[in-house]
Amino acid sequence: MTADPDTDRPLTSIIDRVAEITREGPVSLDRVVGAFEQAGFAAMLIVPAAAVVTPLSGIPLFSSLCGLTIFLIAAQWLLKRDRVWLPAWLGRQSLEGDKIRLAMDKLRPAARWLDDHSRKRARFLFRQPLRALLPVACLMFGALMPLLELVPFSSSLLGAAVCLIAFSLLTRDGLFALIALLPVAAVAFALTALL
Repeated sequence: MTADPDTDRPLTSIIDRVAEITREGPVSLDRVVGAFEQAGFAAMLIVPAAAVVTPLSGIPLFSSLCGLTIFLIAAQWLLKRDRVWLPAWLGRQSLEGDKIRLAMDKLRPAARWLDDHSRKRARFLFRQPLRALLPVACLMFGALMPLLELVPFSSSLLGAAVCLIAFSLLTRDGLFALIALLPVAAVAFALTALL
């Protein structure tokens, strides 16, 4: 059974699937990400991004591992690979089932709200060349997470941005991607104003 990004509640179905996989106890990152391979890159990005939004981000190096996973998934999406490859040492990282399920339970109300309020908007974002910006943004956010490991809540904010971008790709609701990209636009504007 895989998460179906075409259901009426794509984000909730992904969270429920992660909770289901972790019922058996500790589970490898390879297994969790692999469970969403058929659902596509956007669904695979949501898994580590959603995890880093939760209190799990307080575990030392957890944000770095999630950021690296996001970076690798987004990079391979841009390279148009058919399957996601994770280094063996990263794929073997084990996640405690109880902690993951508790984290997913905390995310479920927000996931339901997003699912209930999504509709097809700002679809210009999904046409080239703008569409390529979305995985590029995910790649950048993932790369930044290990660098910001010691800055409180920074990884959670980046994880939320990746979640919104991936969710917008699943639902074709560009409004959520625009919300996620606002901080990037603000930083870019500030940098150009200084130069």
